[in-house]
Amino acid sequence: MQREKFSSRLGFLLISAGCAIGLGNVWRFPYIVGKYGGAAFVLFYLFFLAILGLPIMTMELSVGRASQKSVARSFHTLEPKGTKWHIFSIFGVIGNYLLMMFYTTVAGWMLSYVFKSASGVFDGLSVEAVGGVFDAMLTNPVEMTFWMLITMLLGFLICSLGLQKGVERITKLMMSALFVIMIILCVRSLTLPNASAGIQFYLVPDFGRLVEGGLWDAVYAAMGQAFFTLSIGIGSMAIFGSYISREHSLMGESVNICLLDTFAAFLAGLIIFPACFSFGVEPGAGPGLVFVTLPNVFNQMAGGRLWGTLFFVFMSFAALSTIVAVFENIISFAIDLWGWSRKKSVWINFGLIALLSLPCVLGFNLLSGFHPLGGASNIQDLEDFIVSNNLLPLGSLIYLAFCVSKSGWGWDRFIEECDAGKGIKFPKWSRRYLTYVLPVIMLIIFVLGYVEKFFKA
Repeated sequence: MQREKFSSRLGFLLISAGCAIGLGNVWRFPYIVGKYGGAAFVLFYLFFLAILGLPIMTMELSVGRASQKSVARSFHTLEPKGTKWHIFSIFGVIGNYLLMMFYTTVAGWMLSYVFKSASGVFDGLSVEAVGGVFDAMLTNPVEMTFWMLITMLLGFLICSLGLQKGVERITKLMMSALFVIMIILCVRSLTLPNASAGIQFYLVPDFGRLVEGGLWDAVYAAMGQAFFTLSIGIGSMAIFGSYISREHSLMGESVNICLLDTFAAFLAGLIIFPACFSFGVEPGAGPGLVFVTLPNVFNQMAGGRLWGTLFFVFMSFAALSTIVAVFENIISFAIDLWGWSRKKSVWINFGLIALLSLPCVLGFNLLSGFHPLGGASNIQDLEDFIVSNNLLPLGSLIYLAFCVSKSGWGWDRFIEECDAGKGIKFPKWSRRYLTYVLPVIMLIIFVLGYVEKFFKA
């Protein structure tokens, strides 16, 4: 069966960037930039993006393009006879399902907040009452399940239309709208009273704040952000490599994806910090920033209902672009493994992921007494920990070893595939670094993830 291809290079770039531009990136990047010295931290982040994320993304795309398969079959196709690299495919498949088991729930929150903002739910509420809206949603399993299923329905509906007519066409529109909305919100945020204080906090290098936050903590945070922002390690990028021609070199394409991803994160900071400083609100991390702090900011802003709605539309697009990308990967597993039709894979996976997503939903209410990682942890924390702290770093190590090792696909074959086409070529001098240094850095990220989670007060 002929493998479907993207109709344009722009489609490939926007869909791949959409997979990388996720919710964690958009709300976490501005927070840690502010915490660790603004522009001083950004320099660390860009350095680690170049030496960590970029080469592994290029390798994952190369494996996808050379094999013309998803992670479910790519290692089977490229591995030397008698080797067992294909065992990793099981973990790649599991990683994509696990990611969607909690990501669909958080995307559902975003979608529900579009409607809450547009219908004026937050109008006139106190700071505590805005927080109460979020808490009420979390403790309501019916509401949570409804929005999770709506998010899934949208994602699978787009994928059911096919690669070009569905995934490519609609993601291009969604990502274009995402950037337009972000720029509109940036302009509004930058024209607020005292916005300059937020810009200074965000963009002026403050090495004193960098050291105050802990130099090593800042380095590790930059390392982690540069690595995790790109969604590499479980084959969620490799699938898009399998859908593109050899017209352009993959190093150049990876650079473009990284630039789009960083641009989105940068714009998110320009929206959030001026707004928070303008209204004297302390920007917090994680869900609190998006679901409690910012609705309070929009409440105080002229035309706040419109700006709040636009913000959550943008956040929903960021979430949906990732969901569509990973759903496309999941759908391709059954097509590659068992030759299923796209529609059959869509329907069966819709039912399967709906069931698998329920534990995350119920972990905030009916199963809230279950703390799998101790403390106040919930089922979502466990699923996120398995993916982010285990499958992504270890999966990236597998891709790295597969591309540089003589017992794997090998350096020469990797370079031949990566450099095919016009554009930036992969630096040949980096072979020793990739073989001996980068694996050590990856292991450090893996070990420190456990230290952060279990041993740091």
